[in-house]
Amino acid sequence: MRLFGPLFAAIVLHFAPAFAGGVGIAPDAIAPAAPDADIAAGIFGAEGQTAGLTVAREAAGVPGWTVRKDGSVIGHIGSTWEIAGSVGYSGRPLDVLVGISPEARIAGARLMQHNEPVLTLGISDADIAAYVNGFAGYDLSAPRDGALADTPGLPDVISRATVSTGVIRDGILRTARTLAIGRGILAAGGGIDRLGYAPADWPALVQAGALGEARVSLGEAAAALAGAKVPVPEGEGDFLHLWTGLVDPPSVGQNLLGQQVYTSAIGAMGAGETALIVISSGLQSHRGTDWRRTGVFDRVTIVQGETRHRPDEASYQMVKKLTIDGAPAAKEISLFRLPATIDPMQPFRVEVTATRPTDSGAVTMTIAADYRLPDAYRLVPPPEPAPLWHEIWAGKRVETGVVAAMLAVLTLILFAQEWITRRPKLWLLGRVGFLLTTLFVLGWGLNGQLSVVQVVAFLHSLLTGFRWETFLIEPVIFLLWSFTALGMLFWGRGVYCGWLCPFGALQELTNLAARRLGVVQVAVPQALHERLWVIKYTLFMAILALSFYSMHDALVLAEAEPFKTAISLRMMRAWPFVGFVLVLIGAGLFIERFFCRYLCPLGAGIAIPAKLKIFDWLKRRPQCGRECRLCETKCTVGAIDPLGRINANECVLCLRCQVIMNNPGICPVLKRRARAGTGEDQ
Repeated sequence: MRLFGPLFAAIVLHFAPAFAGGVGIAPDAIAPAAPDADIAAGIFGAEGQTAGLTVAREAAGVPGWTVRKDGSVIGHIGSTWEIAGSVGYSGRPLDVLVGISPEARIAGARLMQHNEPVLTLGISDADIAAYVNGFAGYDLSAPRDGALADTPGLPDVISRATVSTGVIRDGILRTARTLAIGRGILAAGGGIDRLGYAPADWPALVQAGALGEARVSLGEAAAALAGAKVPVPEGEGDFLHLWTGLVDPPSVGQNLLGQQVYTSAIGAMGAGETALIVISSGLQSHRGTDWRRTGVFDRVTIVQGETRHRPDEASYQMVKKLTIDGAPAAKEISLFRLPATIDPMQPFRVEVTATRPTDSGAVTMTIAADYRLPDAYRLVPPPEPAPLWHEIWAGKRVETGVVAAMLAVLTLILFAQEWITRRPKLWLLGRVGFLLTTLFVLGWGLNGQLSVVQVVAFLHSLLTGFRWETFLIEPVIFLLWSFTALGMLFWGRGVYCGWLCPFGALQELTNLAARRLGVVQVAVPQALHERLWVIKYTLFMAILALSFYSMHDALVLAEAEPFKTAISLRMMRAWPFVGFVLVLIGAGLFIERFFCRYLCPLGAGIAIPAKLKIFDWLKRRPQCGRECRLCETKCTVGAIDPLGRINANECVLCLRCQVIMNNPGICPVLKRRARAGTGEDQ
């Protein structure tokens, strides 16, 4: 989407760092809001109860804070800006502190920083606080069916603030889930199935991959340990036959160990721990005897990536026998509790080391069994939720369909403009009908009013990291901006200002009614008319420049637009705002589209690239401006100069001049041709 001309964009991009202090913001470029004891108490539902409450920073892994009450962990807090990199519609950081409980529930949330247009004006702080607090109690581990908007436990987005509150919701949920996974409260990518059980014998478990296996014969060991003072005897048989795997799934552990031993082993595990069984037969012992003296099983090593773990005596449980049918004769059976540093969802290797002394030192060999938890014993992870904008578009099929139909009709009108403008009644009916639809359906019905605030937000997003997802959250606005940007290449600014702007439609319809009632129209002298254009361009540049200093102040200045009061809030606002709208509409009764002509900063913003349009489909004749100035006097916004030229920066593409040119009963040139009975004037 391109909203600014190349020269203008280059100037803004050049001076933007001076205004913003360098606005190329990355998540680690600013410090997230840090919760103190009072904030933590509020998030965890203990407002004012800070006695014994401590908040400690956790920088490793997923950054955040751990909250303790009298030494016990009651939850964790994360920042949406730091963890999820949440950026609002304004293109600036949007920071919400999110608290999660050890039970994988959202304990609460608090909005700490925002620069959102719709949150600054028109919506109270109480509305936002209630919305953010509405996430408390949401179960992060619960499966979700259907669209996010229909999920029980989640608050609905705030009307007229769907973009900003949708971004807040997305940031809160992504931050809470990431924080829960990082703190081991939720399993990443699913988890171990600790409930499902199916009877199985030894061959079935081996075939299912429940146990990793390694086998070294006496001959192989003798070769590997050659030179040992006590040589490995040669012959047939096993030096070491090793089986190993996790027994956490009941289909594995209960079948191998029996119900009683399995229950005892699983019940002894701490949070995040898993149970590994090591079964061996043959000459070599995987346990040895040194562990009785040192407390560490130095012959066994569990290797996963850079992690190397040796079990100790505290994590060991001896098993006397296997209860599963078909099990081989085992010499040693050991159970080891693995710490949370070994991820059971990732492959790992169990190594058994055999060492023999030699005359010059020692010789060592390693027997390794690779293991990966079979898919049959994994919980199927819930599908990652679709991007928020996917769900919003799915939930607004009717609204997007209506807008798409309007845009299709407008495209047809503009492509068939010559055929339509030769039929004045059809043009008038079509024009009035479309403007009525724009006002009542697109404006008051779907809140499809564009604003200079969105232009400013778009530019800020270009400077701070553009994200399509942010702009896709509101389908109606996105479709309108997309069509406007594309339409400017073909027709100029008038594709929006003249047909799709609800407030522009309101002005033109009220002026049309005023004309029918005989209200005298005021003709603004051309010299004054052209100088008054300066107001809207100056206002646009002032809003844009001010936004780099203070977005809040820029939004206050943007109230020069009456769109929020007249269209978005349907005049349900304080009397000064309503009075301002009535003054503008009143002026428009005497000067058609008064606000559009002289005051509209949005029109100024999108008029700048109007000269980039590729085609010029508004026809003029050599006689226009010399022999005839009728189109100039009838132009809705005074976009035709005394020489008959159409100023693309001001034209709203109403097609009225084309109707006049194609009407043999109105256009003086066509009248003269009809009287003379000749062809086209040259």
